[in-house]
Amino acid sequence: MAEQLINEFTVNRPIEEAWPLITDLERIAPCLPGAELQEVEGETYRGVVKVKLGAISSQFKGEAHFVEKDDLNYRAKIKGAGRDTGGRGNASADITAQAESLSPTSTRVAVTTELHITGKVAQFGRGIMGDVSSKLMSQFADNLNQMIDEQGVGAPEPDADEVPSAVVTGAADAARADGADVAQAKPQVRKIDGPASEPIDLMGMGGSSLMKRIAPALLAVVLVLLLVRRRRG
Repeated sequence: MAEQLINEFTVNRPIEEAWPLITDLERIAPCLPGAELQEVEGETYRGVVKVKLGAISSQFKGEAHFVEKDDLNYRAKIKGAGRDTGGRGNASADITAQAESLSPTSTRVAVTTELHITGKVAQFGRGIMGDVSSKLMSQFADNLNQMIDEQGVGAPEPDADEVPSAVVTGAADAARADGADVAQAKPQVRKIDGPASEPIDLMGMGGSSLMKRIAPALLAVVLVLLLVRRRRG
């Protein structure tokens, strides 16, 4: 099943401040409902999304990376993929994000998602995903603007015991010093020690009778709707 989802959200900052922030996955990951960034390997960001339907909880794995990132025109294209660990299906998405200035103090970001679903979840109808993704995007925007109010747009100062980013690329530097071909060096996996996320409450979002019918489809899709941003192209 293929479906196009169109959403937008507003950031309470001028576009030149908002764009670097909304493309910084490590900063915005805690703002994404249910999402938890776990590791970065080269150009790929991986994480999980936690959801619950009543007393039943599930977890979904996925990854995302930029296909294109145009900082001059505030436009990005992202490829995301996620899988339901319960075996009900897979989902992939091609996402285009376009930011525009609303005023000297606010920015609007339009997100168009071409969503593709396979497996058992593909039997569910169209239209429902759009309602849920809209609610998730609204929650994300609220959390993001609250974070900006509390922390500002600049990256927080690292803790004294935090490992410098240079350590992550240490293997490549050592290879260069030894005259090895750095292009052949295997990307280093950097673990992200972020806050644990609270599961998305699907029943509270859509009502019990509706969610019982469409839950399998939403569970497979929600990861792709959330893990669509990364730090740099």
